Amino acid sequence: MTPQDFIIREIQPKDNRELAKVVRAVILEMGAPKTGTAYEDKATDQMFETYQKEKAIYYVVEHEGKVVGGAGIAQLDNFKGNTCELQKMYFLPIARGKGLGTKLISTCLEKAKEFGFENCYLETLPYMKAAVKLYKKYGFTALDAPMGNTCHYSCNVWMIKKI
Repeated sequence: MTPQDFIIREIQPKDNRELAKVVRAVILEMGAPKTGTAYEDKATDQMFETYQKEKAIYYVVEHEGKVVGGAGIAQLDNFKGNTCELQKMYFLPIARGKGLGTKLISTCLEKAKEFGFENCYLETLPYMKAAVKLYKKYGFTALDAPMGNTCHYSCNVWMIKKI
């Protein structure tokens, strides 16, 4: 299986159910808590609708007609600066280790730049080691404290990148 076997496209209404399953399956697989994470977000069940706002977009990764991952960007919640957040980046095992994370981050950051954002912030968990490694490789640097208020109090790794 190569990266060419996967399609990256903008989210559609029909993707909501499958995408919510992906997000929750990965959170459980990684041993992350259900509370204070995307697991319990109302937005997780309404991803298409959540990203139908100005300066926001979500992409899904599709393989053989099934949603196997995704990521999006939007204005960082409860933050006044010109900073977006890389949000809900999750991949099922079938989509990992193929360069799709790098491709998806690039796609999101290009769009963030087009939207006029100056920085991209993200939150994750320390035991999502592959994700943290990818973010560092991509130029995200660690912060000592969270920015804004995403309500993801269980996520205690905060990173930022100048766009």
